[in-house]
Amino acid sequence: MYRSKVVDSKDDLFEKVIKIRRINKVVKGGKRLAFRSFVITGDRKGKVGLGLGKSKEVPASIKKAIDKANSSFQHIITKDGTIPHEVFAKYGSSSVLIRPAKPGTGVIACTPVSAIMRLAGIHDVLTKSFGSTNVVNLAKAAMEGLKKMKSRKTIEAIRGVKVS
Repeated sequence: MYRSKVVDSKDDLFEKVIKIRRINKVVKGGKRLAFRSFVITGDRKGKVGLGLGKSKEVPASIKKAIDKANSSFQHIITKDGTIPHEVFAKYGSSSVLIRPAKPGTGVIACTPVSAIMRLAGIHDVLTKSFGSTNVVNLAKAAMEGLKKMKSRKTIEAIRGVKVS
């Protein structure tokens, strides 16, 4: 179920299939079977994207999810292999607390958040998830938190003072 591979050698994009679910739609003649795939792609240098694809076949749903993930890249601010500051984010009924960690700590997180951190190039981080454990909502909450990150230069420019 979990895999990671190089998508394009010139861009060094990596993908990770997080979840594949079987979906049934009940119609007049019976049930229609389809598949839903959730994929995270990244370059391990600060860009990550999420994608959700649906199709009647598993490979087609994975391809759709990869295409959507590649078109929804977000730039993530990192600082020495971790994040610059602590952040709390919520999406739906899932919440995620993300904290910077010292070098050598590793990525301590649930499956979707861990995949996002690793594919963004973050090596040392501590996370805690609250509320629903829905994989898609946890991943989207983590992305919301990472989008809230601000670098020191940005904060100094907003405030107009030097931050120590």
